[in-house]
Amino acid sequence: MFHSSIVALITPFLNGKVDFDALEKLVNWQIAEGTQGIVACASTGEGALLTLAEWQSVVRMIVTAAAGRVPVIAGCGTPGTAETLMLVRNAEELGAAAAMIMTPYYVRPSLQGVYEHFQTVHDDVELPIIVYNHPGRAVVDLPVEFIGELSQLPRIVGLKECHSDISRVIALRRLVPEGFSLLSGDDLVASAYLANGGHGCISTAANVVPRLCQELMTAWFDRDLDRFAQLRDQLDPLYRSLLTDTNPTPIKFAVSQLGFCQNELRLPLLPASAQIQARIKESLHAVGVL
Repeated sequence: MFHSSIVALITPFLNGKVDFDALEKLVNWQIAEGTQGIVACASTGEGALLTLAEWQSVVRMIVTAAAGRVPVIAGCGTPGTAETLMLVRNAEELGAAAAMIMTPYYVRPSLQGVYEHFQTVHDDVELPIIVYNHPGRAVVDLPVEFIGELSQLPRIVGLKECHSDISRVIALRRLVPEGFSLLSGDDLVASAYLANGGHGCISTAANVVPRLCQELMTAWFDRDLDRFAQLRDQLDPLYRSLLTDTNPTPIKFAVSQLGFCQNELRLPLLPASAQIQARIKESLHAVGVL
C-alpha cells in the first residue's frame, strides 16, 4: 500500500530543457529527508508540458536515482485512452512502481466512458494504478460509489483525491478493498483527510519541506496528537502561500529559493509575481527552511 508523505516532484528546467543534474539532486534529497514515494511527471511536474521523449527521460532518471529506495509513481493521465495506455506501458518498461491516471480531462466523458477508460488500461498492463480524481482540472467528478466499483479491479490499488468534500474518505473506506490506498492530493486538508481515515498525501509542499511533511504523517500514525497539531499549524501558512497561483508556479519558485533549480516554467505557465514571491519567501522563513 502507498502511504504517508509522497512528493509530487517538480521537473526542473534550465534554458528550456530538463535539468537532469538538478533532478537527480532533488530525488536524493527527498529520500534522505524521509519522503516515502515520488510521483513523476504529474501536474506539479508539468507532465502535460513535456514531450514524450522528455517524459520518458524524466521517469527513467527518477527511477534510476531512487534505485528502489522508495516507489516511483509515473503520472500517465491524458485525455485519450490510447495515449494513456501508451504512457502506462512506457512507465512499466521504465521500472515505475505504479501509474497515476487522472480522469480524462477536456473531453468530459460519461462515467461509463471513464470506467471503460480505466478498465482498458487495467486489462492491458500489469502495473498497479492509482486513480486521480481532480474535478477542478478534469471537470468530471467521480462519485464515491463509482470509485468503489473501480477499486474492485485488482490492479487499481489507490486513489489520489483533490475534492472539496473531505468527508468522502469515510464512505470510501467502507467500499474499497483492504490495502487500497486513500491519499489526499491537497496539502491544506491532508491532516483532516488523515483524521477521516486516509493513508497519506501526494504532496506539493513536500518539494520544500519533505521532512516536516513526513513527520506530520508519522505523528498521526503514532498517535502523537500534540506533535501532529503543532506540525499542522506550523505548515498551514506555507500550504496557503503555495495556493496563491496555479500549481506549480508557487512551488517552482519555492524550490528555487532552496537552491536546487532555476525558477523556470514551461509556457503557458509564468513565474509568480513579485507579491506572491514575497509571500512565499515569508512562509519559507516562518517554517524554518530559509
